[in-house]
Amino acid sequence: MPSILAVTIPFFALVLCGWLAARQRVLPESAIPGLNAFVLFFALPCMLFRFGASMPFSQLIDPVLIGVYVVCALLVVGLTVALTLRGGIDLKNAAFGALVAAFPNTGFMGVPLLATLLGERAAGPVIGTVLVDLLLTSSLCLALAQSRRHDGQPHGHAGTSLRRALRGAVGNPLPWAIGLGALLAASGLELPAPVAQIVKMLGDAATPVALFTIGAVLWRAGQHAHTRTPVGRFLPVALVKLLLHPLLVLGTGLAARGLGLPLSDFGLVVLALAAALPSASNVSLLAERYRADNGRIARIILASTVLAFGSFSLLAAWLIPHALPGR
Repeated sequence: MPSILAVTIPFFALVLCGWLAARQRVLPESAIPGLNAFVLFFALPCMLFRFGASMPFSQLIDPVLIGVYVVCALLVVGLTVALTLRGGIDLKNAAFGALVAAFPNTGFMGVPLLATLLGERAAGPVIGTVLVDLLLTSSLCLALAQSRRHDGQPHGHAGTSLRRALRGAVGNPLPWAIGLGALLAASGLELPAPVAQIVKMLGDAATPVALFTIGAVLWRAGQHAHTRTPVGRFLPVALVKLLLHPLLVLGTGLAARGLGLPLSDFGLVVLALAAALPSASNVSLLAERYRADNGRIARIILASTVLAFGSFSLLAAWLIPHALPGR
């Protein structure tokens, strides 16, 4: 456990630093979108490009791992939507709740955190989950959120909403960065030295700036929340994210292995720990853009981020010995 905390404490401390910097106005609120844009369009793509270029394609796209993760993401989305609709929440807000329940913060936090805990080969399975969540989970939830008008009537053909959501996902730079890195690795070519150094410098900035940005974005989301959400409307979704999602991944992975599918302890542990990460902080910006209840979404993300320090650390302490027996 001490070795786990030696890694998780600095990561979550940087998130707290970003939150405090924004709260105390050391970081002006007007600077937060620019900081987020730097991470999303420059630093993080360079980090993912380097990971994509440094490993075989089979480590990035493992069909069994991706299949397990897809099944669990769909289960979490379906279960969360069903439960929240029964609680009197409309479909748009149920869909955004499902998105934060199924979409861990793998890009800004998960890739560097799990690579630090388990070594750089952990980046392959985590990057696979990033692709699933960006291209499938987010597209599905955004399509659900846009499938009804304000009066509750159908908004139009479901395929139209899904195509609109997919276009948004394709515009995200992260899948392109991963794909370009994989293409470079497959080609056997190398970047010119000055370009490689630029990519390295930007990639090295990704982890600390991304973690700091998570905290700042969480503070900003709280400031722009338009509603006060009862605990019963946000805490259960945060617990789905932190507890049910990783347990589903573990159970589904073990069932897949029982059916004879090739799934290593290492891959399953990486997948479960990715699912145990807090909710993606940028979903609060999407909720604000689509005029959903961003107060509820912000509180789910904040609760999952605060609680994840304990839940993720405990799960990592339990699972990592199975992935790294010699540790």
